[in-house]
Amino acid sequence: MSVVVVGSVAFDDISSPSGSRKGILGGAATYFSLAASYFTQVRVVAVVGDDFTADHENVFKKRGVDTRGIERAAGKTFRWGGSYSDNLNEAKTNFTDLNVFEKFHPCIPKEYEDSEFLFLANIQPTLQAKVRRAMNGVRLTGCDTMNYWITSTPQELAETLKLVSVLLINDTETKMLAQESNLPRAAQKVLAMGPQALVIKHGEYGATIFFREGAFGVGRHPFRAPTLPLDEVKDPTGAGDSFAGGFMGYVASQPELNREVLKRALFYGGVMGSFAVENFGTERLQSLTREEIDARFQIFCELTHLE
Repeated sequence: MSVVVVGSVAFDDISSPSGSRKGILGGAATYFSLAASYFTQVRVVAVVGDDFTADHENVFKKRGVDTRGIERAAGKTFRWGGSYSDNLNEAKTNFTDLNVFEKFHPCIPKEYEDSEFLFLANIQPTLQAKVRRAMNGVRLTGCDTMNYWITSTPQELAETLKLVSVLLINDTETKMLAQESNLPRAAQKVLAMGPQALVIKHGEYGATIFFREGAFGVGRHPFRAPTLPLDEVKDPTGAGDSFAGGFMGYVASQPELNREVLKRALFYGGVMGSFAVENFGTERLQSLTREEIDARFQIFCELTHLE
């Protein structure tokens, strides 16, 4: 089964204690696409500029990602620069040049209309809602957002949340969205806004999924998945988008949609996020094998079992 991702393709300048890179391929849709491609067919909708070359597109094509939804526009591709200090959980943004992404209006190719899964990466909520309404035949819609949209476009975001199945955000964003400092209470308030499930990312401490009562089967309790302790993190950029790609990619690969599938998807999200940070940009995601992914999945599973 196929998943459509709508979001950004970008070029990033990144520096961390492990080194620096300039002009490397990034963007939410890029990380998501590469991570999800190890599980299912991926179709990407984005916009790029004149500086996006055939070599850049081949990064997607080598993983079997359908790029017919990437629009070419006159100008430069979205660019972002960030740096990390010893605190790798927080990036300092050095510059953001939206370029052609500033006027991005997603257009879903006709060939994508039979897709059963949709992921709305971090873009303006009104655009997210427009895409979701245009693809009203999907079985499940995942969605990401950020603090900027939570504070600047709350009404538009509220309308979008009514249309999505699973929202994937971090714990700070959850509390901000719910206007509640207690995380479990905040999760319930967010679920009341529309999503059937809420995945809260805790960075290096894993992720928790909360379910709305009666959604995806029975059971009331949330489920927590860990992260894998890593010897070295070179570049945390894109970890959350890679998590989303692993999560949604695994869900799209399964014949049924239920709580056990979504709980298992948390682990695969964690696996893909852990690989993404091992090198700069998408370098590690480009060179993975499914055997490596499954081996790390087993390690994640062992972390949660007490003999």
